This record gives sequence, structure tokens and C-alpha cells, in this order.
Amino acid sequence: MVSPATSLPLSNVEIPEPQKMRERELGRGCASEKFNVGEAERVASVLGGSMLVASGIRRMSLPGLIMAGIGGALIHRGSTGQCPVYKTLGVTTAKDSIARRVTSNPLNANIRVEQSVMVNKPVGEVYAYWRKLENLPRFMNHLESVTEVDKTRSMWKAKALQGRTVNWNADIVEEEINRKIAWKSVEGADVPNAGQVLFEEAAGGGTKVDVLLTYSPPAGVFGAILARLFGEEPNQTVKEDLRRFKQIMETGEAPTTEGQPRGNCP
Repeated sequence: MVSPATSLPLSNVEIPEPQKMRERELGRGCASEKFNVGEAERVASVLGGSMLVASGIRRMSLPGLIMAGIGGALIHRGSTGQCPVYKTLGVTTAKDSIARRVTSNPLNANIRVEQSVMVNKPVGEVYAYWRKLENLPRFMNHLESVTEVDKTRSMWKAKALQGRTVNWNADIVEEEINRKIAWKSVEGADVPNAGQVLFEEAAGGGTKVDVLLTYSPPAGVFGAILARLFGEEPNQTVKEDLRRFKQIMETGEAPTTEGQPRGNCP
């Protein structure tokens, strides 16, 4: 049974509506315009520069020092998103929108994700399934378990890199039946995070589901870079999670990683 609607303060964590989030990020356009290096180049610059520095130091020679210096410059280029040569030539490879550059900055430990999906089911049914938080690991592959302690508190266990797991407790901090579920991890979480899911009735009886997440990777800044290199790109991960959620809601079955159904969900 779905619990009564509650409306609790969001404390110090802001969980913005999609439009407000875009407006706030666009308002920071002046600061974001300093980037003239694209996201992929920034990651490559940091990783390539780190390898050059390590190799140069091992050589203990003048060529090695020069190599290390070049590596340091590449690290600075990637971490700041600025290239003096590009600036001189008036060139930029940061083609993404301002909002994308802010939210997807691979060197920002606080990662933000926004994804949506259309589900061909009534909004009440979609909301009720998500609100039973113990259902989440059925379509979120990175989750091992979610245990509901009471109406607002839950315990989460998730997969991390190299076979490790991370744990945290979270509270539902705002809820509107059939419209919104917002949560925030409690102090001391292995993965500090917050987010919200919005449910909107669509024409024809379907439901539009909007998911907004913000979290800090367990290993911080470089953990975020390594996760991307190993294929764990947050936006793509959440997109796949929502694809599985859609299939469960519409067919009662969850696809395996090979795309084959594994049976009816209870």
C-alpha cells in the first residue's frame, strides 16, 4: 500500500525541477564559457598527461623532465578545460550546451544525471511500483538490494568497481502521491546522493517518468573518470535502467543483459 503523501523539507540538498535546473545552469553561462576543450579531450588529456609524467620521472634525464613537463601541461588542460593554443586560435571543441558542460563535467566529483522514459501504463500503477523501493534492484543493475526500514528510511547496497560494494541509508524527503518521490542519503553514506523521480500523466493514459540524480563517486574525481573508461557512464546506465523499468511495467518481465527475458517479476 502506498503511504500517505508527505511534504518534508529538503534540508541543505537542493533537488531541482528539470526546468529550474536548466535555468540555473544557463545562468552560470559566463563561468562555463571559459571551457574550450571538449569532454572527451579533457579525459584523454588527464590520462595521457598522467602517463607522460610517470614515464618522464622514471627516466631521470633531461628528455624525461621535458616529457613530464608536457604531461603536467596536459593534466592542467584537462582539469581546467582550457587550452591556451585553442584560445589564441579562437578554436573550441566544447560543442555541447552550457548545461551539458556543467552537468557532465568528468572532472567534477558531483555527477548529475537526467533521463526520461515513457511507460504505457497508468500513472498510479507506475508510481506505486517505484514507491515500493525494494523493487528498484529488479531494474537497476548496479543495486544489490534496497531494504525499507519504515515509511521514509531505507538501506541501500550497490555494486562498485573491482567487485566491491557500497552502502548507505536514505530518507524520502518529499513525496506527492502519483507525482513525485524525492530522496537524500543520510550523513556518512559511502555514496552521498540525492534525487527525485517525477511522474506525469501523458495523453492516452501513459506515464512520463523523469529521473534526476546527483551523487559523488566512491573514489571521488578520478573515480568518475575511471568509471567512464570502464563503460560505467552514468547517463547511459540510468537510460538502460529505465528501459528495463519500462519493460517490467509493460510486460511483467525484466530483460537480462543479453536482452532475453528472465521470467515474470513477482
